[in-house]
Amino acid sequence: MCCGVTDPLAPLLDLPGVADAVAAARDAVFQVHRHRVNLRGWATTAAEASVRAARASAALDGGPTAIPADGTVTDPVLAGALRVAESLGVVFPTWQRAPLQALARLHVLAGADLGGELGRPRSAPGVSERLGLVSQLVTGGTSAPGPLLVAVVHAELMSLAPFDTANGVVARAASRLASIATGLDPKSLGVPEVLCLRRQNDYAAALHGFSTGDPEGVARWLLFYCEALQAGAREARGIADTATP
Repeated sequence: MCCGVTDPLAPLLDLPGVADAVAAARDAVFQVHRHRVNLRGWATTAAEASVRAARASAALDGGPTAIPADGTVTDPVLAGALRVAESLGVVFPTWQRAPLQALARLHVLAGADLGGELGRPRSAPGVSERLGLVSQLVTGGTSAPGPLLVAVVHAELMSLAPFDTANGVVARAASRLASIATGLDPKSLGVPEVLCLRRQNDYAAALHGFSTGDPEGVARWLLFYCEALQAGAREARGIADTATP
């Protein structure tokens, strides 16, 4: 594992405000895991969080948020997002040992109704190399705190857009897998996607800032996503409060 000055993400903690934002995000997510409902009844609250996350993620990619009363989802974006959400528990072991295979599987599920080639990254220059870097990060290439790694995974995949379709749904699902794997949100209770949807313009602008590679732009994204993690924890707390007997 990389450490100290050799850790590729370590310098990001020195960007203005980032270390404090990372600590606040980590604490917010930790605290919601201590909610008395989530100590034993977390499977129910996690399931609700998963559906909310899928609906928000689909909406960010142009799909609807509403699931028909009869449960029959015909919109291809929403259907894909829900399939992905349902699969995360199965895909998680693959994410830990072979993240590129996991991304391919997520894309097959997300893009099944959208046409195009499924599960194969674009052949454009640099795509394979950057995916390889993401894979290295999530398989032990950094000792950065969970919120930082999750934010970087999310933004790298969004900036790279490795597939022909459904990149947003795949990237946000990958960030949920990274949240579980890093121990940031091991029960997947948070719903940071909700803030991303509510503030779509800020979300897009922050992602653009990251894609420039400029330190100020990168910091903007990291601060925004840490805020989203805190908002996602508040959403999780509301889910748990509603489930309280």
